[in-house]
Amino acid sequence: MKPEVELYDTTLRDGSQGEGINFSVMDKLRIADKLDAFGIHYIEGGWPGSNPKDMAFFTEAKRRKFKQAKLAAFSMTRRKGVPVEEDELMRMLLEAETPVVTIVGKTWLLHVTEVLRAKPEENLAMIADTIRFFKDHGKTVFYDAEHSFDGCKSEPEYALATWQAAEEAGADAIVLCDTNGGSLPCEISRITALAKSKLAKPIGIHTHNDCGFGLANAIAAVEAGAMHVQGTINGYGERTGNCNLVSVIPTLALKMGRQCVPKDSLPKLRDLSHFVDEIANLKPDPRQPWVGAAAFAHKGGMHAHAVERVANSYEHIKPESVGNLRRVLVSDMSGRSNILAKARELDIPLSTESPELKTILAKVKDLESRGFEFEAAEGSLALLIRKTLSPSVSHVKVQSYLVSMNGGIGTRFPMCQASVDVVVDSKTGMEATATSFGDGPVNALDNALREALVRIYPQLKKVKLVDYKVRVLGGTDGTAAKTRVLIESTDGKREWGTVGVSENIIEASLAALVDSMEYALLRD
Repeated sequence: MKPEVELYDTTLRDGSQGEGINFSVMDKLRIADKLDAFGIHYIEGGWPGSNPKDMAFFTEAKRRKFKQAKLAAFSMTRRKGVPVEEDELMRMLLEAETPVVTIVGKTWLLHVTEVLRAKPEENLAMIADTIRFFKDHGKTVFYDAEHSFDGCKSEPEYALATWQAAEEAGADAIVLCDTNGGSLPCEISRITALAKSKLAKPIGIHTHNDCGFGLANAIAAVEAGAMHVQGTINGYGERTGNCNLVSVIPTLALKMGRQCVPKDSLPKLRDLSHFVDEIANLKPDPRQPWVGAAAFAHKGGMHAHAVERVANSYEHIKPESVGNLRRVLVSDMSGRSNILAKARELDIPLSTESPELKTILAKVKDLESRGFEFEAAEGSLALLIRKTLSPSVSHVKVQSYLVSMNGGIGTRFPMCQASVDVVVDSKTGMEATATSFGDGPVNALDNALREALVRIYPQLKKVKLVDYKVRVLGGTDGTAAKTRVLIESTDGKREWGTVGVSENIIEASLAALVDSMEYALLRD
């Protein structure tokens, strides 16, 4: 089915210009394959001739067959005073052998005269010559009209002349670019409507997020008649980034009823977002709309209670429609609904009739008031609920521990040693003692605790600490302030968080480590 709105992804070119983004050739190929499988219509691979990496990408891409997407190569118009046939950039663009070529040219007269230092008529000729050259070579040509909105606000007649020059030369779409990201949705709407009324060819939109309007401006353009939207996955890009296609896609499909990707791709949206973050070596933004971990997370007791009864009372869509899921958080703001929902999520039998429900809620609120936080520590919360429901349940208890460090500040190889004495079965009183070394006190404690426990529970060999965070609570007590330690553990199949709080950072760390091991045993 022909899409009502075409999607043009520029993650591999514009997105790679974002701070902290550095894709290898293999990274770009993997992302291109993923975008193709998802149903993106056009994938901009880069700028041939701008760097060796992009040239290598296009060389490799020639050997691949994309199922749905068409690959695009990007470049500027021919250079001033150079015939298009003699311009080296144009030759490199042809050598990329992509079915689509995207050409960027000047719209704003300020750029033409002060940056390009060309006469207005020469800029029009550069646009027309370049587009005509690639149309003669059988290419689909998109014309990116740089600074369209700034140019139109400054010199509307000249801006229109540049768009018309591109159209008359055969451009398949005129893409209006808010290059500075400074336009308002009302301005985008007005100027897009103007272009739509003056041009016969399809109108596209390319927005940046400098004012936080990247998505809003793209949607305003679509409402005004644009049929082609450019952006990047997760909004990567120059400065504050480009328009985020991860938000564009569900907005078009679920809010506006505009067909843009296959229906069976929408539930894979979160997976696509996280895949690109993983390739970019970035942690997914938990607060990203639609696909973030917090997008459908409910913390307030009133919210959780309402969602339990009528999901759409606090959720604008079904989370699973974009591959996400509902999460109910537990904190000092929680009500009984939060506890019940979290218990179900953790496979713990608890109901409104359970007499322990009130006690569990009171414990959570008390611990939160003392600095604990259970939002990312579901392991510690599960233990709290389990032990309240079954006070006699066997658990791990640290009888004593000792940590020592041999070496001064700046010592190249300081020696850190830890010993622990734990009761590994509270019902029988079985104890285990171990001493181990580590790169620091927490690592040494982790090793010693694991060594003591695996003698009785060998399955704990699989458990590993993968993340460790420390937060000082309250800024008035200096080094005597309470410390909250949050750790994340895995057994290779699942991950969980646990928390410890104490004025002693070592003790807080040990408490979180013990909870991690105990939760692993509880799950087993």
